[in-house]
Amino acid sequence: MRPAAVSDHKTALVLPGGGARGAFQVGVLKALAELMPKGSPNPFAVISGTSAGAINSVVLASKARRFRVAVAELDRVWANFHCDQVFRSDNLAMLKSSLHWLASIVLGGFLVGTPKSLLDNSPLRSLLSRNVRFPRIQVAIDAGYLEAVAVTAASYASAHSTSFFQAARGRGGWSRTRRVGVRGDLHLDHLMASIAVPMIFPPVRIGGGYFGDGAMRQATPLSPAIHLGADRILVIGVRDETADKEPDPDKPQEHPSFAQIAGYMLDTLFMDGLYSDIERMTRINQLVDAVSPQHRSGALKRMRPIDTMLIVPSEDLRVIAHNHRRELPFAVRGLLRGIGGRGRGENRLLSFLMFEQAYTRELIELGYQNAMQVKDELLDFVTGADVPRLFAPSWIKKDLSPFHND
Repeated sequence: MRPAAVSDHKTALVLPGGGARGAFQVGVLKALAELMPKGSPNPFAVISGTSAGAINSVVLASKARRFRVAVAELDRVWANFHCDQVFRSDNLAMLKSSLHWLASIVLGGFLVGTPKSLLDNSPLRSLLSRNVRFPRIQVAIDAGYLEAVAVTAASYASAHSTSFFQAARGRGGWSRTRRVGVRGDLHLDHLMASIAVPMIFPPVRIGGGYFGDGAMRQATPLSPAIHLGADRILVIGVRDETADKEPDPDKPQEHPSFAQIAGYMLDTLFMDGLYSDIERMTRINQLVDAVSPQHRSGALKRMRPIDTMLIVPSEDLRVIAHNHRRELPFAVRGLLRGIGGRGRGENRLLSFLMFEQAYTRELIELGYQNAMQVKDELLDFVTGADVPRLFAPSWIKKDLSPFHND
């Protein structure tokens, strides 16, 4: 039994990736920590994270005995971020990186070698090594404050989405098409691999292979939590889902810059799989609920409905990033300008790389306010009260309306 368990449900927390946008997740968690009684343990039996969400997940798992303390630690770090804590952003480092890429392209990799990434994220490795106590994860599991925590990365060798997880006894791994679950003790390399955004940060060697950002192959981001036994999942996304307006066909559009394309790719990488997975699960829920438990047979008998709550930003994070663009170090702004990061079309990329406290603090506050707007539903969800199969913003539910009767 989990000490001071707040729910008979096996509730999971899923934190997708999103670079600097991960600060929004901290704001939502901050609100939840305030809503729960002081001294409460972690309310989630399972925690699953990818990329920046993996960092938040492991911190929560390592301090699972006191949920409010864990969230306060995340708040302290995210609210005081600077780019130089994540990647080397000094003028010399940025100049050397730019020249290395240029020389490698011109010389075909001879003499200078092939660059491993655009940015050097060794400062983040140092920050995580100082602040994350990995042995405490097993202590929390043994004490019953947590059943499992998963960190997802993508294998460059096998092209599998690999969820590395640490769990209580009896929980084994899994193998499905293009996705596997590997049991073992989590360590720093798992985190660094999960956040290794392709081209931007270097891949990380684990065992005999190299791994990169977990979002690359994660077509089903809810899958690790479900494999680890969850029957209720809180998802904290990092993208406002209101679609952009269609361009005016009579007005010529500028050719997209490299920065605009890169931002588009990151947005697709981090978020598109999540909404496809929620749609898929909504279909399955409707199928399972359509048949009473006593009449289920075969594969249907082995299925279980999954309650899901989705919280996403109510504002466009690209606009917020644009308002803080001058907070970036001069060298980083110069690099972005060099790849076309001048106009508003490049704000998507900016929103992922803006590891500056003015931006992250505004995202934390936005997450806090958005969570407080649904505080009753959020508290019901984590404490085991009856909830709808899907609680999500209206535009999400509208997209899924063909699968609902309401």
